[in-house]
Amino acid sequence: MAIPLPDAVTRLLDARNFAHLATLMSDGSPHSAPVWVGREGDCIIICTDEDSVKGRNTRRDPRVAISIVDMDDPYNEARLRGRVTERRRDSDFKYIDAISRKYVGKAWPYREEVPVALVIEIDKVHYSKQPFEHTPAPAVKKPA
Repeated sequence: MAIPLPDAVTRLLDARNFAHLATLMSDGSPHSAPVWVGREGDCIIICTDEDSVKGRNTRRDPRVAISIVDMDDPYNEARLRGRVTERRRDSDFKYIDAISRKYVGKAWPYREEVPVALVIEIDKVHYSKQPFEHTPAPAVKKPA
């Protein structure tokens, strides 16, 4: 059963944060891939090629897990579980263009393959904000 997403999670999803989508391979092993995400109400939209590993895996088994981390504050994160409930052929590039504009400021440049928009309903959410301050790693000196 789909649940409403908490405001803190929708803020993470609506920002330009990368997420990781985990799907299940045919042998039951996990497959994880970094993805751009969009949102439609409480559903998450992820675009892919129907013949990609993500596309094939979710066609066979719709269960997915998603993790997302705030790129400006990696101690602000969410983990979600749900299932692909709809596959929308994106012939007019409506979904992928909107998500691409969010991340890179322009329409999706690759028009050879028609993507599919995976509509994901979430049934479990865990949000966490740790009180740590992220500091950049020290620069690594290159050998002379």
